[in-house]
Amino acid sequence: MRNSHNSQQMQVNAGSMADIAFLLLIFFMITTTIVNDKGISLLLPPERLKTELVPINERNLYKIQINSQDKLLVEGELRENTSGLREEIKAFILNYGKSADLSESPSKAVVSIKTNRGTTQEMFIKMLDEVKAAYYEIYAKRARITPAEYRNLSLAVPAEKWLYDLGRKGIPMNISIAEPSN
Repeated sequence: MRNSHNSQQMQVNAGSMADIAFLLLIFFMITTTIVNDKGISLLLPPERLKTELVPINERNLYKIQINSQDKLLVEGELRENTSGLREEIKAFILNYGKSADLSESPSKAVVSIKTNRGTTQEMFIKMLDEVKAAYYEIYAKRARITPAEYRNLSLAVPAEKWLYDLGRKGIPMNISIAEPSN
């Protein structure tokens, strides 16, 4: 009789333990947050095995520098804001060698953006958007549509791809994002 009494005390209800484990699992799933990395999504060119430095004539380089206080230095001139910058970039790209202090041709024109490590991400994005907007305005004008229509062209539709190629023909979007300085 004594043995039967001991065996009854040794039993543990496993159903309750499974319920508790399940509740703990749900609790940790709900309270745990997954950290999402934030950053700028850019399509980078494919990695080349041999990196060859391409010599760039100073005339073909439009320099935009941003310091740690988000102040602009455009072509050696201090700027308070970006007003008029888009038009200057378009004039630089579309010079076709007419003016000696602007680019030789649209295919050789390079717009360089250099930041400081203290430059805010908002200012960098604002400058990058301004440079891209200048290029898109050039492309849209050549395709005889608005910049918004040009950006919304679908490359899957042959007629729209033709317009896209017409706008970009001979004018690559040469934007150089230089390594930030300290």
